[in-house]
Amino acid sequence: MTTTKEPGSDLPLQQQESVVIRFAGDSGDGMQITGNQYATTSAVVGNDLATMPDFPAEIRAPAGTRAGVSGFQLAFSAKDIFTPGDRPDVLIAMNPAALVENIKDLKPDGIVVCNTGNFGDRDLEKAKCDTNPLLDGTLDGFRVIEVDMNQRVKEALAETDLKPKEVQRCKNFYTLGLMYWLFSRPLQPTEDWLKEKFAKKMHLAEANITAMRAGFNAGDIQELFQGRYEVPKCDVLTPGTYRSVMGNEAVAIGLVAGAEAAGLEPFLGSYPITPASTILETLAGMKNYGVKTFQAEDEIAAVCAAIGASYAGDLGITSTSGPGIALKGEALGLAVSIELPLVVVNVQRGGPSTGLPTKTEQADLMQAIFGRNGEAPIPVVACATPADAFDCAMEAVRIATQYMTPVFLLTDGFIANGAEPWRLPEVEDLPKFMKEFRTDAENYQPYSRDENGARPWVKPGTPGLEHRVGGIEKAHLTGNISYDPDNHEFMTNARQEKVMGIANSIPTPEVKGAQSGKLLVLGWGSTYGSIADAVERTNEDEDKVGRIHLRHVWPLPNGLDEIFSRYESILIPEMNLGQLARLLRSEYPQHEFLSYSKVQGQPFRAYEITAKIQELLENKS
Repeated sequence: MTTTKEPGSDLPLQQQESVVIRFAGDSGDGMQITGNQYATTSAVVGNDLATMPDFPAEIRAPAGTRAGVSGFQLAFSAKDIFTPGDRPDVLIAMNPAALVENIKDLKPDGIVVCNTGNFGDRDLEKAKCDTNPLLDGTLDGFRVIEVDMNQRVKEALAETDLKPKEVQRCKNFYTLGLMYWLFSRPLQPTEDWLKEKFAKKMHLAEANITAMRAGFNAGDIQELFQGRYEVPKCDVLTPGTYRSVMGNEAVAIGLVAGAEAAGLEPFLGSYPITPASTILETLAGMKNYGVKTFQAEDEIAAVCAAIGASYAGDLGITSTSGPGIALKGEALGLAVSIELPLVVVNVQRGGPSTGLPTKTEQADLMQAIFGRNGEAPIPVVACATPADAFDCAMEAVRIATQYMTPVFLLTDGFIANGAEPWRLPEVEDLPKFMKEFRTDAENYQPYSRDENGARPWVKPGTPGLEHRVGGIEKAHLTGNISYDPDNHEFMTNARQEKVMGIANSIPTPEVKGAQSGKLLVLGWGSTYGSIADAVERTNEDEDKVGRIHLRHVWPLPNGLDEIFSRYESILIPEMNLGQLARLLRSEYPQHEFLSYSKVQGQPFRAYEITAKIQELLENKS
């Protein structure tokens, strides 16, 4: 860390390599907006970043209670980073509930900024605080900044015509401005965003801008802090044009790009469900790209409409979360039976049943692979990060159209609501996998198969290519209804072999770190960042541990057996009770797989996996 003087200020300017901030307040305090704007601005500055929103479990928890606390953590850095950080350097607490729920995570000697305007007796009572945490020693060991944001915002907006409640809704932007000052962030990107958002209510835009500027100026004028910090631009990112992207947004864009690569128009049949709903919302705003969206009356209607769209010659897509997948099960079997392309996006959340709608989990893997009646194989692609969701969505479209099969695209709440920089791809660099429809009636058989095992795709009404579809077993080649035992076995094997043959078109995962040795760490989905960070920490002095990450979870890529044979043990961290580990034990019983589970509705922290790695290495030494 280097220290200089800020021009025009007596306060020192300290350069930091990385910073982790957590905004925490009531669900109505605008913490998600605040965090997203800070992330967007950090991306504009040129930092690498990662975010982790944390929504209240209760939709309408009483204001000021612990159940209603909403949080947003982000890390921004001058180097390549993998996670939103283990522990925040700075905590902004808008009320007592936010403070007591989050202070345990703050780094020793970290900065805590408290809105003292919400620390009255009634506020303490709602947060079930027997004593005032500002006075009872709770904050000993931290650098505490007390600011009455309620009063400061009231003073800043005294000349406006806003009602008192409207004035207080601006205090999150006061907070944002204060943090922009502390870490030397520009105001202009957020000012531009506010003017666009409130283009028809410019008085609200101006009020929030005024509040933000008041927070920014308070840093200097009121000397709340001992100095400022600066995180330089990240110089290790691949050159190009970047933007901040959230996981669900990346999925939506990737699906549209995939449809374009296949020469198809995308159709989304969906029913709103947390945390997948923004995929529907994003695609609904992309009609200029030929996107058609249908908000169905329920999950079953949504997937059936998507299957119908694929039958008609569009790219059928449906999006949901685990409970929705349970309802779509029979229809997914239909899609397997009639062998039509379909992309099924499952944004996983805590279960079972309604479970934890706003919290993350990875417990739908077995449901995706096996969760249908009969032998109904479906390939599974899993996103690793918000930006990776774009590429994974395109890959799901490729597999669905080239192999004429439904495909699961697994993401989760952590990825869906998180954000990171995304380098905009050049259009000419995107893959192309144009799908041709059968139009020639000569020697046509609806269930003949190409080199991929895929049957021909025919638009309804094509002369001479009429054929039967439906859930009852079909005869090989003709597609006529068949109850013949040998035919059923043949068709079952044909569908299975087609899906398993996908492994021949996917790459073997690259091993990072140690290429052999005592331990390999294997992950899938959103554990990517924590695993990468943990392994890099372990290998800081020398390569002790290897790591791989699976994008294609089913079928498993070729070459895994050879990789596994180079290590004594394989550690698999999962946000479930060991589903991938169980699958791998059945496929590769000759290798030792060690399951490491976390089922708390929260993602793995890098330090948790680091500690597990160290424990295993010590036991093997």
